[in-house]
This record gives sequence, C-alpha cells and structure tokens, in this order.
Amino acid sequence: MTNNWVDIKNANLIIVQGGNPAEAHPVGFRWAIEAKKNGAKLIVIDPRFNRTASVADLHAPIRSGSDIAFLMGVIRYLLETNQIQHEYVKHYTNASFLVDEGFKFEDGLFVGYNEEKRNYDKSKWNYQFDENGQAKRDMTLQHPRCVINILKDHVSRYTPEMVERITGVKQKLFLQICEEIGKTSAPNKTMTHLYALGFTEHSIGTQNIRSMAMIQLLLGNMGMPGGGINALRGHSNVQGTTDMGLLPMSLPGYMRLPNDKDTSYEQYINAITPKDIVPNQVNYYRHTSKFFVSMMKTFYGDKATKENGWGFDFLPKADRLYDPITHVKLMNDSKLHGWILQGFNVLNSLPNKNKTVAGMSKLKFLIVMDPLQTESSEFWKNFGESNNVNSSEIQTEVFRLPTTCFAEEDGSIVNSGRWAQWHWKGCDQPGEALPDVEILSMIREEMHHLYQKEGGRGIESFEAMTWDYAQPHSPSAVELAKELNGYALEDLYDPNGNLMYKKGQLLNGFAHLRDDGTTTSGNWLYVGQWTEKGNQTANRDNSDPSGLGCTIGWGFAWPANRRVLYSRASLDINGNPWDKNRQLIKWNGKNWNWHDVADYGTQPPGSDTGPFIMSAEGVGRLFAVDKIANGPMPEHYEPVESPIDTNPLHSAVVSDPTVRIYPEDKEFIGSNKEFPFVATTYRLTEHFHSWTAQSALNIIAQPQQFVEIGEKLAAEKGIQKGDMVKITSRRGYIKAVAVVTKRLKDLEIDGRTVHHVGLPIHWNMKALNGKGNRGFATNTLTPSWGEANTQTPEYKTFLVNIEKVGEA
Repeated sequence: MTNNWVDIKNANLIIVQGGNPAEAHPVGFRWAIEAKKNGAKLIVIDPRFNRTASVADLHAPIRSGSDIAFLMGVIRYLLETNQIQHEYVKHYTNASFLVDEGFKFEDGLFVGYNEEKRNYDKSKWNYQFDENGQAKRDMTLQHPRCVINILKDHVSRYTPEMVERITGVKQKLFLQICEEIGKTSAPNKTMTHLYALGFTEHSIGTQNIRSMAMIQLLLGNMGMPGGGINALRGHSNVQGTTDMGLLPMSLPGYMRLPNDKDTSYEQYINAITPKDIVPNQVNYYRHTSKFFVSMMKTFYGDKATKENGWGFDFLPKADRLYDPITHVKLMNDSKLHGWILQGFNVLNSLPNKNKTVAGMSKLKFLIVMDPLQTESSEFWKNFGESNNVNSSEIQTEVFRLPTTCFAEEDGSIVNSGRWAQWHWKGCDQPGEALPDVEILSMIREEMHHLYQKEGGRGIESFEAMTWDYAQPHSPSAVELAKELNGYALEDLYDPNGNLMYKKGQLLNGFAHLRDDGTTTSGNWLYVGQWTEKGNQTANRDNSDPSGLGCTIGWGFAWPANRRVLYSRASLDINGNPWDKNRQLIKWNGKNWNWHDVADYGTQPPGSDTGPFIMSAEGVGRLFAVDKIANGPMPEHYEPVESPIDTNPLHSAVVSDPTVRIYPEDKEFIGSNKEFPFVATTYRLTEHFHSWTAQSALNIIAQPQQFVEIGEKLAAEKGIQKGDMVKITSRRGYIKAVAVVTKRLKDLEIDGRTVHHVGLPIHWNMKALNGKGNRGFATNTLTPSWGEANTQTPEYKTFLVNIEKVGEA
C-alpha cells in the first residue's frame, strides 16, 4: 500500500478491481464502509457480483484478463475530456519528458522485440538526453515526443466501443464509471484503488497495476490521503516476506540478487544504482551502496571487507531466474535433487498440480517445515481419482519437521499498510514443534560441522557468515529485530563533527547508513524499528491529531515510520495543500514533518525537487522508461488461454509476447474449442487458504469444493443446483458441487458469448470431514506459465470445460 487501511476512509471514490475485500479482508473493509458513511462511492469491477459488489454503488461485470483494456479506456477518457489534475501532471509526472526518437509501437509490439529470446532490447524505451546527460523536457507539453502525447496516441485505440468489445462492459456503464473517476481530478477529491491477487495473477499482472497507477498520477491522487494504489495482502505477513527478500531473486529491502554477469561489487552496485538524469533531484536510490554494504556487514561482520567487495564475493550469483515454477521444471529435468518447503503446501499453491507431483517424485529428498500434516508432505499418496501416483516408483526421502504457528512465538507481523506490529507469544507449541528459526539454525549448525569434517564447495562463504546470538541454535526474535534495524560499528559523527552514535548503539534511521563498513542493517527499510528508545513496533498509541487516521504512534511503518508515501505530492510546488482538509505535512522552516513523517528531505517551498524521491527524475512515471519487461506503457494482450481467437487491437500479436512459457508447457495450453469457458479462482471468508480444511468449524461453514456457474450456462449444460460436475482443463480435472447463481453473467466479447465459472481455492485433499475435496485440488487446473516481470502464474484466467457427472 502507498497509503494504509485506515486511510481508505478519506476517499471520495473507492475502486475495487482485482480484489474482493468484503470477502477476503473483512476486518480491513470496515474502512471502505466508513468512507461510504462519509459520502464516498464504491465501484466494483469484477467478473462476479461478489460480496463487495453487494454493498457497492456500481458493479461492472468484466471479462477476466481484460483489465488493461478497461483502464487504458479510462485514460483515453480522462485525456479526451481534459479531466486531469493539470499542475500535478505538469510538475509531478514525466508528462513533459521527451521520449527517444527511436521509440515506437506497431502491430502489438514495442520497438526492440527479439522473437527468438521472447524479450525486448529496451534501449529505445528512454528519454532524449542533452550533452550533459540530462533528460530533455517541454514544460508546455506541446512537443509531439512528450510522454503525455505519446500516451495520448497509445490509448487512442481504446474507445468505449473497443472497451466493450474486449471487456464485455457495456459502453453506458463504462462511461458512467469514467465520469465518477474523472470527478476526482478536482484537487479536493480523491480516489483510492484496492486490488489483490485478482490483479497480479495474470500474464500481464505488473501492467495491470501500472495502468491504475498511471490513472492515479493523472488525477493527482498519489501521495494524497484517501488516494494511492493499495495492495491488499492475502496473509498477515506477505508484506514482510517480500520486504525481507524471500522472493527467490531478491535480497532484503528489494535489492536484486547478483547474477553471474555481475563480476564485481563495483560493477554490481553501478548496475543497480540509478544515475542522476534531472538536476536537483533526491534520487534516493543513489544511496544503494549504503543499504548494501550495511546489509553485508550484518551478514558477514568483520569478514565483509573492502577487499572482497564488502562480502559481495560471498553472495551466491544466480545463473538464471529462479522461482517455484522453475524449481518444478528443474525437478522434472532431474536437475534439482532436494527441496525445502517452509510453510508452503505446494500441491495446493502451485499451478498444474500433476506436473508438481511428477517433479517431486524425482527428488532425492524433501524437507517439509509446517505446523500441519499437508498434502505436500505426503505427495506420494493417492488422495483421489485425480491423482495418478505410483508410490512404489518414488524414491524421494521425506523429512517432516513440525513448526510453531505465529501465536506460539514472539515476533512482528507486517500488514498491507507496511505497519510492523509486535505480537507476543500466546501459548506454548505442542509436541515436538519448534520455531522455524530454531530448526533452520540447527540445520545450519549441523552443516557447519559437516563442512569442517568433510569440506566442500561454498565453505568460505558459509563460514564467513556471522551468527552472534546468545544461543546460536535458537536466535531470539528480539535479537533478529535489532539485527535488522542495525547498529553503529564505530563512533559516528555528522558532517559538522558532532557525535551521532556511540559504537554499538542502535540506529534511528536509514539516512544514517554508510558504505564504509561502519554501520550494519539487515534491511534498510526497517532501520528505526528498534532504537535505543526500545521496540518501536510495540508502540500502541492510537492518537490521531490529523483526524485522517494517521496514527504514527501505533507500530512502525516502513520506511521511517511513514504512513503515506510521496506525501510531498499532496502539496503544490509552493507548499500549499491541494486540499487543506487533507493536509498531513507542511513546511516548518526546517523540514516538512507535521502529522506524518515526510519523505522529501529539507528542500524548501518553491524548490524544483520532485516529490517522487525514489526515482531519478523525481516524478511519477506515465512512461516507465527501461524498467518493465513487457513495455513502457501497458497494452491489452489476451490471456495465454483466450476464449476468443484473436486480439481485437492487433491480430498478429494475440498474447503478451514476453510471457515465460517453458517448451514442455506448450502441450498444456488449451484451446477455446475444447475448453470454451473462462475460469477464475478466489477465496472465501469461511476458510484461510487450505489450512482450515482441518478445522471442524470451518468445514461446517463451507464443507467442500464447489464451482459457481451462471444460470444461462447451467441451463445450456443441463446442470442444476447441487449437481456434481467435472471441470476439466488441459492440465487435468476436478469434481465439485455446482452452485448455480445470478452472480455470474454471460458477456459478449468480440461477437461471442463468453461464460465464466468461479472456483474457490480452499479444501485441501486431506479434509477433516473424511471427504472434503475427495482428492481434488483447484490447482490441478491452473496453468504454470509466468508473467514476464515477476514469473507469477496466470491463476486468474484460464480455460475449462464443465459437464454434469454422477456422484464422485
């Protein structure tokens, strides 16, 4: 979230697209209801009339996988009707920047496409630069190569007629929604956008989010209370997971893991540190070396020296993109021999379940760390007729290590709004269960003994790692939290020679990190969470002098306890608020702090320093230069499995040409001739993923797998409420109880009638009631190709067939 949950109450308009918070985030959704009580309108854009739609002012049924067409149509409308926040767009976005003369978009492809490699040379996706390397601008916005004019040309094809043709949303309803969105271009109005996995789990997921971010920039809603782009995380610590570098190609603090092309520390740091391209901008990522070196000092202590690149030489260098889908491929290719699953029930989480089982069957060993006995820990068993496992042929040795649940240990949890909040142990764990950190520490300890005894590759980096805990086999949550925060390794002085920290003191903020080896921090985002004043994540002061839900005394929000990101953009260039009733920061003669922690520094009113301090330009990007794999501007591409045979915008390029599809996965692509219906997946309030399939009360509330089918499709297929049906994709099949509903309507798409079916993802194959899912998992059906930027599978839109069958 750029903002936070409580801030939703400040919005005049709430767009929910790619989420269903009333169902999946019922506690947080209270703030949307508060906004409605204050007069806000709520609009839901979703294939289903879901629980959120039931309390909305408008619901737009949209074809799954067509969100970009809808949102590009909104941008066209805003530009055509001149409903943008002009001063904001002029000064706070890259609308005025001139785009490289070599950039073009033709017939569905951006310039630089390499068909053989299925990727782009992005060198022309950039600005024009002067002789000093500074980006050229035209503040009159008249130059034809201005970003705003390039954008106008790009979205000109997304007429209301084309939007209806692609998305199925009727033109009248589309224009009604555009009108409501356009109203928030007024400086005293804001719109907030709420999304979840319904936006991200697509082959164009990154561009879905980019599309709405661009709309919010045009409207002047980024940095504003009641505005922003707000991701609704599906678990209580998903945000913390990505923050801490648990993504396969990421280090803590969203720094890229080095790859085998990074030959030295200097080369790597230069590659990941953006260069100044506009005078007088903060470009805060210029401090990346300070984040990195402080992290390396945390990892390797005295062993991290200037001579070895501050520990860069110890880090693994990736030879390819690694992610769970790649892991499954490598297993099937007999190139990955061991797998550790930590709190990860892959058979219910990864797509194309049968392919995952086949890969796991070739492993030499599998370690499962989980509080529960999961399908993944017994993958060799046949749970039902959909499994074709020959257990006698599987040689994989499985080790099950029972772990604690979060309530059985101290620690912190980070919510969607970036708030780190401390929680205290509520009870002891049962039986032999141990905290994850203790299990991993003991594995490390045993590996260390084996290295000392037998040697082996990687011993130098393994032994270089620091492990300075009171009990090496069991680091405490307090020790880890302080380590993430960071310390001064020497007495530290400010530029005027004043002592800031004594050696060994905890740091107060990431601005104090250094790249000379005198500071540590396991994650620069979390500097300030545990200072000499104590545990800031345990703060519980809910006072709100702003009246805007900005309770900076509650927990700790990264970075720097900031509650609304880019808040300097809520004021004009002279420091005057766009809306005096939404003011969180103001100039006090020294800085911009007031009710919130500003993210701008000490540049006074009238400065030409932009508010988007993490970008080299200092502004928000309507054109994403060379950062995004599938285009600097979003474009509608059909899902890999499309219910229509073409792309109405460009028939030569139907689906995103950069989607990662492994050669062996091409056989798993289904056609709309064999599989005519669009399936999408979602969650229910009554279950927590598949955990609660072993909880009696949850099973009573929602006992077994069902599929939602629209009334018209049910009539065509002769299916009645309560019938057992078989849902088949190119990857396999499941059986489920039919729920015939008005919530799903047929849509007219490019001259065809398209039906959706809805599939909840709960009920694992080992349900408590003895039948539950009867051996079926929804992810038997889902595809495993990956989005070009994140490798996220296309869970939310794929093709199936459905037919009535006898009892399973």
